[in-house]
Amino acid sequence: MAKDSIKMIANNKKARFDYFIEDTYEAGISLHGTEVKSLRMGKCSIKEAFIRIENGEVYVYSMHVSPYEKGNIFNKDPLRVKKLLLHKYEINKIAGKLQQQGYTLVPLTVYLKGSLVKVEIGLGRGKKLYDKRQDIAKKDQRREAEKEFKIRNL
Repeated sequence: MAKDSIKMIANNKKARFDYFIEDTYEAGISLHGTEVKSLRMGKCSIKEAFIRIENGEVYVYSMHVSPYEKGNIFNKDPLRVKKLLLHKYEINKIAGKLQQQGYTLVPLTVYLKGSLVKVEIGLGRGKKLYDKRQDIAKKDQRREAEKEFKIRNL
């Protein structure tokens, strides 16, 4: 198996709809044994997850990792706060950006990179309602064009 093989576990589509993602970072995540086994089976949700920086460390909240079926007493709380592993200079850079008005950190994807669990986090600025309407209009336009193309090529 290749060292750089990437297997997607969870994706946060809502984040790209609600925010302009300006910068992305790859972070490791501090997990316990049964959580890793559960993630390998694809049992993870980051729909409501958010990220905060506290005391120079980065934490992800509301990331749901389902309990491992055969884990019994070793299973941890599915919604426990998990620490993200980033370099100090990356944390300082992100913290500086977060001081500006309207910026937030959101998890975009959770994936396996080789044998390691990684989280892609995005530094985003919130979209206004009219920005979301523009995105929906573009998506509808693209869908209509694909539909016409399909009809013509039959």
